[in-house]
Amino acid sequence: MHEVDMTRALLRSLETWKQGHAPQLPRVGSVHLEVGSFTCVEPDQLQFSWNAAIRDTWLSGARLLIVTVPLLGRCLGCMATYSPQAEQGYRSPCCSHPMEEIIHGRELRIRSVDYDLSTPSP
Repeated sequence: MHEVDMTRALLRSLETWKQGHAPQLPRVGSVHLEVGSFTCVEPDQLQFSWNAAIRDTWLSGARLLIVTVPLLGRCLGCMATYSPQAEQGYRSPCCSHPMEEIIHGRELRIRSVDYDLSTPSP
């Protein structure tokens, strides 16, 4: 299950982001994540992994909001853009040329973080 590894990478990124706000401590409400449909990441499993990983941490209670980015390819044979389908071998529907360029659908990135800043007590 590579969703656990993705969650670890996400938490490392957020930890680095948190350090950039020191000495203030961000209280995170939501993390907005873009996940491409061609990444083989299962959003439900990523959500489960996130919920388990943030328990009893500075991110406790933060929501992970996932937006799925659909796969969009470009046929280099006819230059048409299309939504590749696995059952068609990801080939261009207009000329059956193999998919060679992915325009989007492989994203895995933090789009934004909803947070408030607080100063730690001495």
